[in-house]
Amino acid sequence: MALIHGVAGCCWAFSAVAAVEGLNKIKTGRLVSLSEQELVDCDIYGEDQGCEGGLMDDAFDFIKRRGGLASESAYPYDGEDGSCRSSAAASRAASIRGHEDVPRDDESALAAAVAHQPVSVAIDGGDPAFRFYGGGILDGGCSTDLDHAVTAVGYGTAGDGTRYWLMKNSWGTSWGEAGYVRIRRGVRGEGVCGLAKLASYPV
Repeated sequence: MALIHGVAGCCWAFSAVAAVEGLNKIKTGRLVSLSEQELVDCDIYGEDQGCEGGLMDDAFDFIKRRGGLASESAYPYDGEDGSCRSSAAASRAASIRGHEDVPRDDESALAAAVAHQPVSVAIDGGDPAFRFYGGGILDGGCSTDLDHAVTAVGYGTAGDGTRYWLMKNSWGTSWGEAGYVRIRRGVRGEGVCGLAKLASYPV
């Protein structure tokens, strides 16, 4: 399986962390910013290799195995691979019991999951249609070769009746719609940009 590395490198860590942050907010009522850098630096055994690529499922397994994840303030983001800082990683701001995979090529199952919590989603983010997305509903122009990771945080229907997913990206608020992208929902098979091929969420 191809690793999810993305144009910005560490997207798999951002996707997994966003999903855990959302679950933690649902469980505790508090929105705590968690550390992507801990995953980048410390989760390096197996498929996850910092900003060279990784998989969200492996990130969830790492968080479970370590007993949780440090906060962003305790272990701030550097934007590059580094050595694992054990003292910073020792604090635990949120924990999970594991993860569940969404059935492949099943947008109905994805919707059922997103209705309860944010979900990590792998997509094709390398094509210009996605990379230079500036707004509206993305309905094509990308393949289904997975190379990027985002977080599905909701779904809706536009005024013209077009159904869409709302996905949080990790490229800053100047990209897309304040850092988010709306992608057409209800496409059979793998979904637009392959969004239905590889999705999972923490529990």
